[in-house]
Amino acid sequence: MSNHHPAYFNHKETNMKNIVKTFLPFLALLIFSFTFSVPSSAAEGFNLLDGLGGQDDILDPDEAFKVSYETQPGQFKVNWVIAEGHYLYREKMQVTADDPALIARPLIMPAGEEKDDPVFNKTLHVFHNFADATLAYQFTNDGDKDVTFKVKYQGCSEVSGICYPPQTKKFTVRLSPISAAQAAEIQTAVRTETSEPVSEQDEISNALRSGNTLLTLFVFFGAGLLLAFTPCVFPMIPILSGIIVGQGETISTRKAFYLSLVYVLAMAMTYTIVGILVGLSGENIQAWFQNPWIIGSFAIIFVALSFSMFGFYDLQMPASIQSKLTNVSNSQQGGNIIGVAIMGFLSALIVGPCVTAPLVGALIYIAETGDAVLGGMALFSLSMGMGAPLLVIGASAGKMLPRAGMWMDAVKAVFGVLLLGLAIWLLERVTPAGFTMALWSALIIVSAIYMGAIDALPEGCSGWKKLWKGLGILLLIYGIIIALGLASGNRNVFQPLKGLAGSSSTSVAVEHLKFKQIKGVDGLNTELAKAKAAGKTVMLDFYADWCVSCKEMEALTFADPGVQKALADVVLLQADVTANDEKDTALYKRFGIIGPPSIMFFDVDGNERKNYRVVGYMPAEKFSQHIKRALN
Repeated sequence: MSNHHPAYFNHKETNMKNIVKTFLPFLALLIFSFTFSVPSSAAEGFNLLDGLGGQDDILDPDEAFKVSYETQPGQFKVNWVIAEGHYLYREKMQVTADDPALIARPLIMPAGEEKDDPVFNKTLHVFHNFADATLAYQFTNDGDKDVTFKVKYQGCSEVSGICYPPQTKKFTVRLSPISAAQAAEIQTAVRTETSEPVSEQDEISNALRSGNTLLTLFVFFGAGLLLAFTPCVFPMIPILSGIIVGQGETISTRKAFYLSLVYVLAMAMTYTIVGILVGLSGENIQAWFQNPWIIGSFAIIFVALSFSMFGFYDLQMPASIQSKLTNVSNSQQGGNIIGVAIMGFLSALIVGPCVTAPLVGALIYIAETGDAVLGGMALFSLSMGMGAPLLVIGASAGKMLPRAGMWMDAVKAVFGVLLLGLAIWLLERVTPAGFTMALWSALIIVSAIYMGAIDALPEGCSGWKKLWKGLGILLLIYGIIIALGLASGNRNVFQPLKGLAGSSSTSVAVEHLKFKQIKGVDGLNTELAKAKAAGKTVMLDFYADWCVSCKEMEALTFADPGVQKALADVVLLQADVTANDEKDTALYKRFGIIGPPSIMFFDVDGNERKNYRVVGYMPAEKFSQHIKRALN
């Protein structure tokens, strides 16, 4: 039979149908068994039902992160309900309003959970199931007004492994005016429910708004006591003691306390008045006095006072002026009321221009509320706390001074050396480090020679004489070490030989952070934009040659290996505001600060983490932990 015969085709078709009918159940059973017997780990990479409706659909962002808001006077709160298997990034949450009448406080959020995120290749903080963020604000409008809040956030799905693009929602709310004091109270109340840190200066500023004036003044007095032995106040001790000692052995304890009180009151009034002016104007008046001419003139005054202590001459006012001041005070050698008050005034302006957290807190309060009375009282209380130990030291100097003999000359010589050291300390702000290091070496070596370091001890000398010579030898050795360190290129008086031991080896460890210098607001914005494009966090350091705490941070904190490790992947910017010119002032106003030392941190989007600002000196270990919290 031909293969083309119709009966052949009918027979072949019948056979094929029978074959299909026979094997179709077995094929279905095979597919069913394979599909449901594959291990879950393998099924994730190979699923025969992919594309056939077997996999859960990816949620829409509005379903994955359901956002809502609620309002109260001075408070805008955003809530997110997060779908199972999804999370939101804490660092990506923002709540802003563009209305100039609304002054926003730092956004308050819970700490969140730490997560090693493969998308951003770093440890971030995330929220599961639920998240919220609260924006406390001051609203300065004359009446009620509609304000639009912009809420930004971003999250990911742990189920599908995808990350959603950043989301933005806008909510328009009718707001009523809210004062700065009310906004601060709301901020404090909300913060107690969260773990978001608050900068020390903001805590102090909020304390002024508590309404308990007496308690607030005690708190500021206590803060002043804590500051009394910092580099801001410590240099005033030899100044006041030098004034007391300059009176000679006839001064009484009562008169020593009286002169000390005049000095401290003048210092406190200066701090108070200057602080009020700074708070109301935003201009750092103390910075005006940190220029070479004024610093140099004041250093010369200390040198002149020290030489009078050594007995080279007596400093006395002209006889005609002395006679006119007899009715006011019969003291001489810088001990009259006017002279001591002037010294207290200059000391506050020139010797101790430190920016501290309590000072900034009071200035923030004055600037925001305009309440110069309470702010001034707080500053005066702070200053009196700083001056309280000076009163004790001044009165003690008057009581403990020897009445006559060689002891008095030795005491005057010690304070003469202290005044010379104070002059060099002032010159460090405006002269090269090598020059002042040479002065320190010379002062220490000459002082050691005066103490008899190179003289032979006489027969039968007392134990005190031997102790004095031993101390002189130690000083002589240290002065020579400083000179050797200077000759080798070192500029650190406290560690003059650091790095010398490893100079002949492979390498010497990096001692200082490498900052990129910026100038003005435009320079900062340019560098922040570059860091944002590179996905880098930023630390901005305000520095000045005349800033004592800045030098402390540079020598003790920034040189610490732990701090350098914490900042290894951070863009380091530094604004040198030594000149205190218009660009520096504009940069101050950009952040609402009065001067250095101030350190700011910025996230990868270029937004400042304002609650993590650092004002004043911070030890290395504490600072390295602070960096991790600020930039995580």
